Amino acid sequence: MKPRYLILAIACLAAFAAPNLAGAQEQRPPVSQCQAIAQTIPKVTFASFSGAPPLMPAISEGEDVKLTFLGHSTFEIESPGGIVIATDYNGWYRPATMPDVVTMNKAHTTHYTLTPDPGIKHVLHGWSDIPGEKANINLVVGDAYIRNVTTDIRFSYGLGGAHENGNSIFIFEIAGLCIGHLGHLHYELTDAHYTEIGRLDVVMVPVDGGLTMGADSMSRVIKRLRSSLILPMHRRGPPVEAFVSMFGKDFDVANAPDASITVSMRTLPKKPLIYVLKGVQ
Repeated sequence: MKPRYLILAIACLAAFAAPNLAGAQEQRPPVSQCQAIAQTIPKVTFASFSGAPPLMPAISEGEDVKLTFLGHSTFEIESPGGIVIATDYNGWYRPATMPDVVTMNKAHTTHYTLTPDPGIKHVLHGWSDIPGEKANINLVVGDAYIRNVTTDIRFSYGLGGAHENGNSIFIFEIAGLCIGHLGHLHYELTDAHYTEIGRLDVVMVPVDGGLTMGADSMSRVIKRLRSSLILPMHRRGPPVEAFVSMFGKDFDVANAPDASITVSMRTLPKKPLIYVLKGVQ
């Protein structure tokens, strides 16, 4: 059994170890398949490799997740069950259909809106409005489990200055995939952050080179995460090549022909791939 599937199998067993009783299921909080192993292995670096060719159609139905770059830091994520999620939602970049879930961060007004469409069922703030507290997201919507890991931000236009735990890395666990959106990340992650995050198969990473972090700092985060699929976003100023140049032969690089990619556990690249979707170049 390949290491990735062994890790997933162990996590799945941990998730369903408790008695399968309807009442108990209702009371139990969601169990993260991506985080379960990380909690027992401090300072772990996950290797995210599969034996399948990269970016090929999925073998069976019900395992495809579609990601579409809409603009800036907003991606549309569509689950096999039809759940639509929009990341760093500001109301300007919108999916074609009303999203079921939107996530937000507060560093700039381009990453949130205080007046979202009332038809959106789940509006998830990556910050807490209660001083001294942090946002704590643990939400299951259809076939998607959504959680967050908070980080500090240096400033927040429109909502005050520096803010502890003002940014959230949102993690979407869908069809066995661990998908992470780093938000407006200002500081390199600590060992505690990596443990909270766990495994990320797909990661959306800001590559502006300064508004968040410099390319060298951001590249260190990505190398530590060791995700199979890296999707650049939030490009303002420097070309994507400035970020890509920080990586060596252990990472592949490709430019996408369009703004979308469909991926599954079976079709993750053999080695980490930086995949630049149309609109980010």
